[in-house]
Amino acid sequence: MAASRERLIDLKTQATAGAIDLVFLDESEALTHPYLARCWARRGAELRIQAPGQAKKRAMLGAFNPVRRSLLVHTSPTKRSTDFIDLLDQLGAAYGTAERARPLVAVLDNGPIHRSKVTTKALARRTWLTLEWLPKYAPELNDIERCWRDLKQPYLANRTVTDPDALDRAIHNAVTPLNHERQPHSSPVLIQSA
Repeated sequence: MAASRERLIDLKTQATAGAIDLVFLDESEALTHPYLARCWARRGAELRIQAPGQAKKRAMLGAFNPVRRSLLVHTSPTKRSTDFIDLLDQLGAAYGTAERARPLVAVLDNGPIHRSKVTTKALARRTWLTLEWLPKYAPELNDIERCWRDLKQPYLANRTVTDPDALDRAIHNAVTPLNHERQPHSSPVLIQSA
């Protein structure tokens, strides 16, 4: 685990210096029924949130660039190898695949959809992508985990959406302000007149 931490520090240093592009890949999911965060009820009363029908979910497959501090999200009704390959295609479109000036390094865990036969073949065809595998059961090493938390808590928590398509829109509508708030904002420059 310590060796993996050191390797990630080295990759982040290279990315900050502009030698590589670095992304962390992972999956999560969101539900049409609310994720409850910081809720309260009167003492002794049961907390009840009305939510119509049965909860539906959307898989979120994402790539987080720690230097640009930006999250790229692909949503899908399922969380399968083909969905992960769709994320790779979206990543290729965002970063370019031909004649790359610097390597694109993807850090990912050993999840089943990352190691399947279909994904292994797809990854082999994407020579523009270099993989860095995390050790098993080490989500704390994957920087995208904090992005999922930041996306779910303020943007998706405590609200019910009517159907999976509305949830899909809510996810994508939340990614833009999340990315914006993560960008470093320069301080205003005060100009003194003579």
